[in-house]
Amino acid sequence: MRFFIAIACVVFLFSCKRSNPNYKAETSDASFYRSAMKEVTDIMVYDIFSPPVASRIYSRCAIAGWEALVPGDSKLKSLSGQVIDLPKMPQPEMGMEYDFHIASTKAIINTGRTLLFSEDKMNAYEAELMKKYETIGVPADVLKRSLAYGDSISAAIIKWTSKDNYKQSRTFPKFSVNTDQDRWKPTPPAYMDAVEPHWNKQRPLTLDSAAQFKPAPPTPYSSDKKSQFYKEAKDVMDVVDKKDSTYERIASFWDCNPFIIHQQGHVMFATKKISPGGHWINIASSVSKQLNKSFEETAEALALVSIGLYDGFITCWDEKYRSNLLRPETYINEQINPDWIPLLQTPPFPEYTSGHSVVSNVSAEILTSLFGDHIAYVDSTEVEYGLFARPFTSFREAANEACISRFYGGIHYMPAIRNGADQGKKVAANVLAKLKTRT
Repeated sequence: MRFFIAIACVVFLFSCKRSNPNYKAETSDASFYRSAMKEVTDIMVYDIFSPPVASRIYSRCAIAGWEALVPGDSKLKSLSGQVIDLPKMPQPEMGMEYDFHIASTKAIINTGRTLLFSEDKMNAYEAELMKKYETIGVPADVLKRSLAYGDSISAAIIKWTSKDNYKQSRTFPKFSVNTDQDRWKPTPPAYMDAVEPHWNKQRPLTLDSAAQFKPAPPTPYSSDKKSQFYKEAKDVMDVVDKKDSTYERIASFWDCNPFIIHQQGHVMFATKKISPGGHWINIASSVSKQLNKSFEETAEALALVSIGLYDGFITCWDEKYRSNLLRPETYINEQINPDWIPLLQTPPFPEYTSGHSVVSNVSAEILTSLFGDHIAYVDSTEVEYGLFARPFTSFREAANEACISRFYGGIHYMPAIRNGADQGKKVAANVLAKLKTRT
């Protein structure tokens, strides 16, 4: 309550400042949108959300941001009636002046604050944002009205989100580990429980069902040294044991595992990292800046990418817990070398298909559709996490590298990568076919 009183006081102080008649030239800068979504990412990394849950938060924030923009531009089309069960959004009051870019940013902030844990961090970010609007000279009545409209959009999105089966799935039973040789088992060092085994029960955004893009089954399990499955596992072991520095850099760059656990003696501690979806949200945001895209174009790209991410995780997780395939680390330790460890830490969920392969191809296809092919850029997403920047000549090149990184890292067999990439492309095509953002 104190925070909202403070914000109200800041808004009141605007009336004591001289208004800027050209304020919209500044508030329409896409940096406001990018900054709000980056704050969502930063808090998400701090709070540690699983990749599927992170995609839920991104999609709700981005949809809220998009919907708050729509009334301000007749060329923009609401996602209501297109995204599954998304109702009509509240409308602004006729004849009154609004700044829909401010409303959009506020809708992102409010939605993020509701779905994230660390509300205090979002509160601090919003307080700083209000100071920027004060400096710009946004008229007090316009600011108040625009913030309220952003809140109304966020409230509608949160109400719709509350019926997506997420809360109910928190009460579903934990995943039961099957002792059959071919089934997934928890992996070292933390031996964590399987993450989100019921994610296919979430309400999709564009999919007809979680199994709409069900892939071919994985290679049949076999411990026979002459079998195809043994060969695929041996290929994983061999590529890691090669210790190729280029392969290792690629694997590390695309790791994006928010569950990294370190062990020193009897002490375990975690390293916080961005999720695969967060990595692609950052690519979408940074390339939109590079291409000098407008606030609306940036919001459009992040809305469609985040929707693709969410549906991508649903269809991928549907297959993961259907095939329930053991990871290379488990197979190699049991059948080839008990002391072998992968380059990357094995994530805590079944192997098939590769989640990074799915969502990277979802994102790359959507961004290629929006921004074009052969867009060269430098991806500096991982710099703040102690890694390095990598140049790419296109989104598809980046997606291909993200896919093979899972093989180089020792956490996926090749069929999960190939079929995951195909799964992701199908999800992207479905999103682009079903959703129209322009009239």
